[in-house]
Amino acid sequence: MFIPLHDANSLKYIKLQYVTLSLIVINVLVYLVMAVDGETAHVAAIGLGYIPAIIHDMAVLPASYYFVPPDFTYITYAFLHADIFHLGGNMLFLWVFGDNVEDALGHIKFLIFYLLCAAAGAFLHGVILPDSEAPLIGASGAIAGIVSAYLLLHPRVKVWVLAFGRIPLRIPAIYPLVLWVVTQFAMLVWGGQEQVSWPAHVGGIIAGAVLIVIMKRRSVPLFDRAIVSPRAVVVDKQSEPVSREAEPVKWGR
Repeated sequence: MFIPLHDANSLKYIKLQYVTLSLIVINVLVYLVMAVDGETAHVAAIGLGYIPAIIHDMAVLPASYYFVPPDFTYITYAFLHADIFHLGGNMLFLWVFGDNVEDALGHIKFLIFYLLCAAAGAFLHGVILPDSEAPLIGASGAIAGIVSAYLLLHPRVKVWVLAFGRIPLRIPAIYPLVLWVVTQFAMLVWGGQEQVSWPAHVGGIIAGAVLIVIMKRRSVPLFDRAIVSPRAVVVDKQSEPVSREAEPVKWGR
């Protein structure tokens, strides 16, 4: 549908989005380790992926795959990816949109936000497919939460995207992101059973929209209502204010 490339949206509260960058590095490193051979990736997907039938006590995980308690897989599944395209797509969305969400939340709250969106994606996947024995893997639940948060924060910011993977466009974020969100809900209802977990996407979207309202800094407006910088210096001279701003399996695809 579209591939995000860049947004003209400078950071206002933090100097460096080091949680976003760390998450990208961790995901890439995990993928490289798991990609050593097919058997390693298979074992990791079963042992660390989210399996609804295991969570709901409809199946038992063999002892040789028991790496973490089943409830931990609400999080661990989000750091596994099926292939380089699965990984690359998720990390590209995280790179383009994650920094501004981290800016709006702060470093620690952003990490909590990311993990909660991942857990919400797994939760809805398990609610809709409670007896599934296929492991869910991928960061898409967390990424979907970031997309919905960005949409609520910065719908008017211009972003560069590749429409249909080929046509470069610079358009307000509201257009591609609303289209993406609507598509996820539509596929959940009419998409049928595929290798993509639409419930995980929708769960992340809902969580991201709710959590950004609750967790954002008080000074951060929604819907681009104002552009506020905590580093701004305002000088009142003869009733003419001047503002100076510092330089600034099932894949959860």
